[in-house]
Amino acid sequence: MAKTFADFGIELPAHATGEVDVTCPQCSPTRKKKHARCLSVNVEKGTWLCHHCGWAGGLAEGERRVDVGWRKPQYRRPSPPAAKPLDPIVSWFAERGIPLEVLRRNRIVATTVYMPQVEEHVGAIAFPYYRGDELVNVKYRDRAKNFRMEAGAERILYGLNDIETERCVIVEGEIDKLSVEVAGIRSCVSVPDGAPPPTAKDYASKFTFLEADGERIESVREWILAVDNDEPGKRLEDELARRLGREKCRRVRWPDGCKDANDVLVRHGPQLLRECIERAEPYPIAGVFTVDDFAERLMRLYHHGWEKGVSTGWDELDRFYTVRPGEFTVVTGIPNSGKSNWLDALLVNLATLHGWNFALFSPENQPLEDHMARLCEKWAGFPFEEGPSTRMDEESLRQAMQWLKEHFVWILPDDDTDWTIDTVLDRAKALVFRRGIRGLVIDPWNELEHDPPPGMTETTYISRVLKRVRQWARRHGVHVWIVAHPQKLYRDRESGEYPVPTLYDVSGSAHWRNKADNGICVWRHFGDPNAPVEIHVQKVRFRQIGRIGLARLRYHPATGTYSELGFMHPLNDMPSLAERRRKAQ
Repeated sequence: MAKTFADFGIELPAHATGEVDVTCPQCSPTRKKKHARCLSVNVEKGTWLCHHCGWAGGLAEGERRVDVGWRKPQYRRPSPPAAKPLDPIVSWFAERGIPLEVLRRNRIVATTVYMPQVEEHVGAIAFPYYRGDELVNVKYRDRAKNFRMEAGAERILYGLNDIETERCVIVEGEIDKLSVEVAGIRSCVSVPDGAPPPTAKDYASKFTFLEADGERIESVREWILAVDNDEPGKRLEDELARRLGREKCRRVRWPDGCKDANDVLVRHGPQLLRECIERAEPYPIAGVFTVDDFAERLMRLYHHGWEKGVSTGWDELDRFYTVRPGEFTVVTGIPNSGKSNWLDALLVNLATLHGWNFALFSPENQPLEDHMARLCEKWAGFPFEEGPSTRMDEESLRQAMQWLKEHFVWILPDDDTDWTIDTVLDRAKALVFRRGIRGLVIDPWNELEHDPPPGMTETTYISRVLKRVRQWARRHGVHVWIVAHPQKLYRDRESGEYPVPTLYDVSGSAHWRNKADNGICVWRHFGDPNAPVEIHVQKVRFRQIGRIGLARLRYHPATGTYSELGFMHPLNDMPSLAERRRKAQ
């Protein structure tokens, strides 16, 4: 007897035809949003797919599971390492100033483990990572200083249980955490993987351990950053301070010749190590600086040069405009000129080429799934829908969705609350911590709720708000783009074209040009759809980033992508998924 949808627990509306969305009998009862219609059912084909849990199937072939790309990670919980007598490692730790009682309190053991670097089982030290009484991960270290962690296990801070709300020290390795404990300070944790190399493209993804126990970490009132005294350590320090909040952080400076906490312990003893931590310097007071506050940065600048912006993904535009964290760019253009579309394409390039993460406040881009679909198109290089061009296949869509999950998050009102610039910046600040965002988009400006105090002119109000945006960008190391509409402009009677708006034409105030670090106008020929899109770079505050000029790009309507004028692709003149991946490498 042929099966029906009801046999699988799927409840369809009466007389349902075509494709319908209903609740999923597999996951909806256990979800917070129990009535979310996450199950897509094709009544004619007799198939279904849940976009939340991946439950899929058909009346003919039965049930199956697919990877939908955005399910909550399912971590493997490791078994405790097979412990061997501590004798072989006690003397090794003693040479580094770590006594037996500290090893026992931290449940460190000797074991034998397969080390992929040497492709054999070797004797190793096992550092267990606990959350409460639950073993979450284990890091192994052999005598040759090879490391590995449990595959598929969750990455958390080492020593998580020792965090105290008042103050906590954060170091760069397990032995450094033990060294700080020897110095009499138990509230200390270590990052799980040390400092990521400066060349790491997906640098933001290395800090998921902060998200794992976000509430606990955010509750700490003061952080003491005691990382390694080298270039990767300095970068780690900067990123931790950015995410944890510079106002909550102090930084340790080690004595000459010492790289880390264990070096100080071995060379100078626990008392001096404790004194180094107790003497940790606060980050500079807001608005008060001396050259001492910038001595290291000045020397770094002298040896390594000015920090330049990263590539936009278009060589033609890079001649005039590159993107640097901590700056503020205004994007304008007449209605329907494609400024939001171009900005989306820029974000896709920055995420693909440089691993940047973004938060988007874009209330006009709704429903959200439509905006997500357009971003998927830009990444994959193929249209989302059926049409004259080859459509992206389902596997490419799943890959695009996974990529989108890793790099984009939306800030969106879910009720009647008025969303002010303060509301958006507060949400974005939390995302700096939780997601490590490098970019924030407000598109458009007029969708925010604006309520100047009584007696304040619009000009003064805009000046103050834009100043706050710029300060926020500098403080958190986030590039902010604001899409702002110009005042009404009129077509030229002879050519029928609109003039190119300037930042002075943006509605409200000349401060749009004064306060912005960079200003861009997106302009296109309405009379000739095949003409290049013009990107007018009208302001660049810092010469290291670019200069005023005009770049022309070719627009591909089928996918909403942009390319160099000389770029030609055999499939509808569109960049392919493979080509974008090659470029990202």
